[in-house]
Amino acid sequence: MRKKAERRWTVMVVPHGSGASRAVELSQTVVKVLAGIGSVVALTFLVLGAAAISRGVNITRSRALENENRVLAEEVRRMRERLVGLTDTMNQFSERERELRLLAGLTPTDSGVQRAGIGGPAGAWSERDSLAALGSRGQEALAARVDVDALSRRADILVRSLNEAYGSLAKQRERLAATPSIMPTKGWISSAFAAERIHPILHLARPHEGIDVTAPMGAEIEAPAAGIVTDVKWEEGYGNMVTLDHGGGLVTRYAHCSKILVARGKRVKRGDVIAKVGSTGLSTGPHLHYEVWVNGHAVDPKKFVLPDAIVD
Repeated sequence: MRKKAERRWTVMVVPHGSGASRAVELSQTVVKVLAGIGSVVALTFLVLGAAAISRGVNITRSRALENENRVLAEEVRRMRERLVGLTDTMNQFSERERELRLLAGLTPTDSGVQRAGIGGPAGAWSERDSLAALGSRGQEALAARVDVDALSRRADILVRSLNEAYGSLAKQRERLAATPSIMPTKGWISSAFAAERIHPILHLARPHEGIDVTAPMGAEIEAPAAGIVTDVKWEEGYGNMVTLDHGGGLVTRYAHCSKILVARGKRVKRGDVIAKVGSTGLSTGPHLHYEVWVNGHAVDPKKFVLPDAIVD
């Protein structure tokens, strides 16, 4: 049996320009070998190219990450510097808050409460372990997070405390505005508050439940505090009399007026002119009879005359 002849190829090599063409005869085996070698070389170049591209990408990505890390590290550093400044500012606010609470008659906030348990919630963060695993920069970010949360809690506490202090001051201001603190008219005290005195006209021993302030006829009588006019009338012995209710059981009365300038129900404030000095009723001359009553009991009005320095 005859063996099948191996296929062969002839490759014609034709040079450019002058020169004779050459014929190269290749067997099927040689072609297969050359094809295999070519495939291996092509695959090798492909693998090496892919590796080179991958390495270039990794280098680029690594450089980008390093740059991002530098930027983030710088940002964390700046944040830490700002936190130092914010902490100083918060300390100043805390000092002012303490002073304000004292003025408002409130107990200063405990320093431990103001610090609000710095660092306490750190263990509850879901990303805490992730930050800690990032090395020194992660630790810096974690520390910054702790400080930011602590400042936030301190700010919340200060806001609540300041609101409480302002509320208390507002109430005190209303109370002080309604507390008599000035002499209703300019003059001199001719008769003091007394449990008993001889009446200058009746010549009988009677309580003197106020003070007499001698002043010129028609001198202005001012409200010594904010209040509401509750009574305007003629009273036997007192003549023309006006009564102010200042709230909280505190009432003031003004007698012997020549003229009353307010009507019942009118709201007045400290310094408003409510009447004029006269000599109506049982009186020996122009003067103001001024009384202060607290919860139904007459008290010495001089206790409600404060120095000008603290009168609003």
